[in-house]
Amino acid sequence: KQADAARVRYLIVEEARRLINASALDFRLLVRAALATGCRFGELSALTVADFNPDSGTLHIRTSKSGKGRHVVLTEEGIEFFRAQCAGRAGTDRMLPKADGGRWLKSHQTRPMADACAGARINPPANFHCLRHTYASLTIMAGAPLMVVARNLGHVDPRMVEKHYGH
Repeated sequence: KQADAARVRYLIVEEARRLINASALDFRLLVRAALATGCRFGELSALTVADFNPDSGTLHIRTSKSGKGRHVVLTEEGIEFFRAQCAGRAGTDRMLPKADGGRWLKSHQTRPMADACAGARINPPANFHCLRHTYASLTIMAGAPLMVVARNLGHVDPRMVEKHYGH
């Protein structure tokens, strides 16, 4: 079957760095958050400041694709990123707003991602979901346990992670 031969595209560290640098300022925050968490675009756009817990170093995803919530365990770098996003802000504030203060909608990701890929010379261009794969691949290559990565991505066990990120 085609699905069994899953080959997942991910960015290498240098491409991810170029993508961050080539992103518009407000979109850059979403890109960095995706690379730090593996969260989906909709999960990130729904975050409020109160969803970050600096004491436990976690990010609360209230509703995911499965309909269930989860807590994403952050690296030190991730904790520092989210701490900076939340500093001095009310818990009800949107954590990663658009430049105009509004919420990112699903249709708002395509153009900024394409522009950032063009500016970063990433060819073929990546879509936003590729950042989820990049997080998983780079985190596993850095030695994180498969179960931790699986739970952070919202999977109940590591089978999907092993299947897609066996490289």
